[in-house]
Amino acid sequence: MSVTLDRPWLRFDLGRPHRVLSWSLTRPGFVEADTILWREVRNADLPEDFDVHRWLTAELGKRGDEGAVTLLTSRDLDAFEVADATAEGITARCVATVGLSNAEHIGTRLDRSAKDWGTINVAVQVDAPLADAALVELVSIVAQARTAAVIEMAHDLPTGRTTGTGTDCIAIAALRGEAPFAGMHTPVGEAVGRAAYDAVHAGAQVWMDRVRREGEF
Repeated sequence: MSVTLDRPWLRFDLGRPHRVLSWSLTRPGFVEADTILWREVRNADLPEDFDVHRWLTAELGKRGDEGAVTLLTSRDLDAFEVADATAEGITARCVATVGLSNAEHIGTRLDRSAKDWGTINVAVQVDAPLADAALVELVSIVAQARTAAVIEMAHDLPTGRTTGTGTDCIAIAALRGEAPFAGMHTPVGEAVGRAAYDAVHAGAQVWMDRVRREGEF
């Protein structure tokens, strides 16, 4: 289990095949994968009518990474964060890239067409074998952790306080197992929630410090 930056790629090696749930562009839903990748892009790289899926599939093929769950972001990949958390012997590792350039308040939309999409991409690996239902529950845990961390940044928009971005993605990875539950009252939920919160909070703080320093808002 390792995290390697080789721009424009960030690689989260899971060590062996895991059950992964995400809404990744390349391999959405429940899949078997041993790698989660980030690809750094700019809006200018993806013009209107550009076939992003075809392009990204070709890029992965050049690397021999066709089986990877792959996330896209314009966030500078140098700013990735890693956080680990353990509860009752269960450990979770979270890797997150955090940008708020296309931030939104839930239930509203702003015109972000002129902004590079410095989105929030979160991947979490947990060392407890889990059933698919538990992975679904963990998506909820990670989404809650992400939103809690972002709200604490107090980044206010015309539509309300930022709760996420318009292109967030979450990937959850665990070995296939029978454990059906992973809520907030379980050690799995505690470990995953803490790791996700810590990684997103750290990344969001870096983002906020930079934009405040540069006077972007």
